[in-house]
Amino acid sequence: MTTQLLLVLALLATAIVMFIANRPRMDAVGLLMIVLLPFTGVMTINEALAGFADSSIILLAALFVVGEGLVRSGAAQGIGDLLSRKAGSSETRMLVLLMVAGAGLGAFMSSTAVVAIFIPIVLRICRNAGSAPSQLMMPLSVAALISGMMTLVATAPNLVVSAELVRQGHAGFSFFAFTPFGVPVLALAILYMLYARRLLPGRRVPEADARRAPSLAEWIKIYGLAGRAFRVRVTPASPLAGLRLEQLSLRKEGVNILAIERRSHFGTEVIRPDATTELGAGDVLLLDVRSTPERIESLHDEYKVENLPLEEGGYFLDRSQQIGMVEAIIPPDSPLVGSTVLQERIRAEHRLTVIGLRHRKEVAGADLLEQTLKAGDTLLLTGFWSDIRKLQADGSMLLVLNLPAEHAELLPAAGRMPQAIGVLALTVGLMISGWIPNVHAALLGCLLMGLFGCVDMNSAYRSISWKTLVLIVGMLPFSIALQRTGGVDLAADAVVALAGAASTHILLGVIFVITAMLGLFISNTATAVLMAPVALAVAKEIGASPYPFAMIVALAASAAFMTPVSSPVNTLVVGPGNYGFGDFMKVGVPFTVIVMLVCVLLVPAVLPP
Repeated sequence: MTTQLLLVLALLATAIVMFIANRPRMDAVGLLMIVLLPFTGVMTINEALAGFADSSIILLAALFVVGEGLVRSGAAQGIGDLLSRKAGSSETRMLVLLMVAGAGLGAFMSSTAVVAIFIPIVLRICRNAGSAPSQLMMPLSVAALISGMMTLVATAPNLVVSAELVRQGHAGFSFFAFTPFGVPVLALAILYMLYARRLLPGRRVPEADARRAPSLAEWIKIYGLAGRAFRVRVTPASPLAGLRLEQLSLRKEGVNILAIERRSHFGTEVIRPDATTELGAGDVLLLDVRSTPERIESLHDEYKVENLPLEEGGYFLDRSQQIGMVEAIIPPDSPLVGSTVLQERIRAEHRLTVIGLRHRKEVAGADLLEQTLKAGDTLLLTGFWSDIRKLQADGSMLLVLNLPAEHAELLPAAGRMPQAIGVLALTVGLMISGWIPNVHAALLGCLLMGLFGCVDMNSAYRSISWKTLVLIVGMLPFSIALQRTGGVDLAADAVVALAGAASTHILLGVIFVITAMLGLFISNTATAVLMAPVALAVAKEIGASPYPFAMIVALAASAAFMTPVSSPVNTLVVGPGNYGFGDFMKVGVPFTVIVMLVCVLLVPAVLPP
């Protein structure tokens, strides 16, 4: 063992200790290693910095941006809402659908982001069903980890291992090379979690003491709005077609047009109505109507509009990304005091429609527009969220009292879901086809996400996990340093000696165990950086194909089921699931053994050594 090897190993041991202590943070450790490794004499500073030019680093950064487009456009959240509708009140059905969706979505975007998206959805479902979140949170984290076994781009360790293959002169893994292993593991995970959830506690997270924001559904019930919502289509024979709204007098009939749905090239566009808006055949009008059933029916006949069914949820809840509500109180010095809603023309000034009024606890009825307003009265207004925010910033006429809970769930790029899904499909298609390099396809996807408004420059830069990228770049020089000093060969010899004259299956099992155990103390990305060269050296020493050995490292790096700190995915669900350290051990350790056995049997069968 040379002096240079001892120095490199000492630095590696120091890095591992700092990772375990979490002092300093992981990316700072990576930068520290870049600075210190050249002092060993094994490499130059340019070689230590070469990771910043590695195509896999650029690919990973680009994929963060593509994933952000899916989040901002609502594509990811839409999947979660669909699960909620399909699962109903069945906890078993929800567990299965949640794990399938979590693993499927995580195959194309950050698994950490997937868990972050699904946590509030799961909490809402559990709250409505009266069940404990602990029964679903850990299955969610397990599925998100397994998503790393689905595709090449699902997790950083896959890209690291594939890049190491290329660096040593082999072809890298294809896009779906991991799928034959991820799908069986996911199927086993679902079956396992259906049983293992009995081992999980039935604890519920204590309710927060702070006052919970009201929901739109609660306001619909309090103000009696459900029967006033109508969705109608303007037919070609309608006298409304071709008219501007200023030419109509619908408000005198008790009819307010809240929004207009109009077909566009990329789906349906929701338009804010104003005096100059011209109606056309095919437009769908979202109406608030205060009138008798008989008059409503006559209005349909008079204007020749087609009545459309309302979406589930009542008062246009399906449009809550575009149209919201706000409760505002009338201050004593407001010009509204002593007048009526109709006289003050709040809609003309703020572009918001008054749909409810409360004098203390008494809710106004059909004569809402004619009621005299008093200081302290509460108005319920509806309109586009941008106008609600302007009202919040103004405060001269009305003071915003309450924003609904849905306000916190607004999507920055609402309405861009078709574009985001199309860009993802194109990016994945280009990667699968091999027409252009993966990194080229991902960069093209980034630009298209920006072109279609799914991300902007600020959100794109914020979406990139610079901490992860710097960590990878900081650890990559270790693989070069250990190879140059003979450390990789020594490690490979130790693995072969440990397994003796055992079969390939035993060698793969040993590498899996070492990788999984190392992943308990340092990040799975750093583990892949260190173990990939060792696994390839083992394959070379016994004269076997490098692919099963590289694959086993990637799969083991994603098998971080055993502790709450072995992956950010696990850490995220600890609070919402109210878990303890022992809960992960009880469920995670047996499942890790199962995954190891499955992988050791499957990998040589799919990738013959």
